[in-house]
Amino acid sequence: MSFKKSTALLLSAVLALSVVTGCKKKEEASTAEAPKAAADTIKIGFLGALTGDVAMFGKPTLEGMKMAADELNATGGVLGKKIEIIESDNRGDKQEGASVTQKLISRDNVVAIVGDPTTGITKVAAPIAQKAQVVLISAGATGPGVVEIGDYIFRNTLLDSVAIPACIDYFANDLKYKKVAIITSDNNDYSVGFSQTFRDAAKGKGITIVADEKIKDGDKDFSGQVTNIKAKKPDVIFFSGYYTEGALIMKEARKQGVKADMFGGDGLFSPEFIKLGGSAVEGSMAALGFAPEQATPETEKFIEAFKKKFAGQLPGLFDAQGYDGVMMIADAITRAKSADPKVFKTAMASTKNFKGVSGTITIRANREPIKTPLCLLAVKDGKFVLKAKVPVKMD
Repeated sequence: MSFKKSTALLLSAVLALSVVTGCKKKEEASTAEAPKAAADTIKIGFLGALTGDVAMFGKPTLEGMKMAADELNATGGVLGKKIEIIESDNRGDKQEGASVTQKLISRDNVVAIVGDPTTGITKVAAPIAQKAQVVLISAGATGPGVVEIGDYIFRNTLLDSVAIPACIDYFANDLKYKKVAIITSDNNDYSVGFSQTFRDAAKGKGITIVADEKIKDGDKDFSGQVTNIKAKKPDVIFFSGYYTEGALIMKEARKQGVKADMFGGDGLFSPEFIKLGGSAVEGSMAALGFAPEQATPETEKFIEAFKKKFAGQLPGLFDAQGYDGVMMIADAITRAKSADPKVFKTAMASTKNFKGVSGTITIRANREPIKTPLCLLAVKDGKFVLKAKVPVKMD
């Protein structure tokens, strides 16, 4: 082998070694930086629909979450770490909800999840979060069988089991209602549970259920059910489903000359309910845990910040509950002095008289929230306005 050739080979070997060493150093630096970046951030996942029929629940929940994160980060974050909201779209589909939950946990390494706003998808996501020991707090699920899934599962919404008895007392004592017609969407878990809550709560209250009709989500023709209800002459129609079917039911009711108004939960609380129903839904009522009217100082501050951010628009229930969900997680992490869900879930469970923008919230021993006040909103002149604020006993 010639000297020149030997020298060339030696130089090539040195150069190759330098490249490998350099790459290795870059790789080591990158590996070392990743945990540092993760350690400087507390990731909270959003679980909800941004497209599809129930996006009207998911989009505002995410808006509220982002507002909370921005406010926390502007004041130094939580335990000196920035809050990062990880978002994804489950399209209102249970299978996709399960997939998104798994990705938030295994790929994105979130310490907590806010969502889903609906009971059905929450009940699909909760076992996944429970098994992974990640805190999940739903900012909307009001039906039964949610927190029972495990000790990492919470919610911050006004429960049907609390709201309905308060509403029934108001109907019987203040509005003098005596006869109620119930309509249930029997392919909707939320609706089925909500209707049963109403039946149970009505017992012994002087309220008679004069009709108990069934429909399905997606139905368009309600003439048969309305004809049956008309013959019973109810004082109010309780519908436990969502705004689309609710609006169409009321259009048919007015067409047939039924004078009774509709009452429901947050499933009716949407501008789309009014847009679809028009004058037929005037007088219809929704029971919620939030109303911008008669606001507390905490709520008023939130409303003003929201209006500034969204060109004068008023926040709704899911904006407020999404905001409170992140703030409750931040409060629990701060009190626990740890962002480890195995640690801060205990602090979450001991939340008492938390001054949220959607009301005062206490997590009871069974991890169910008690929340006051109840807001009964009614459609008047084409918009939802506060009809009554009903206090809820905090125990």
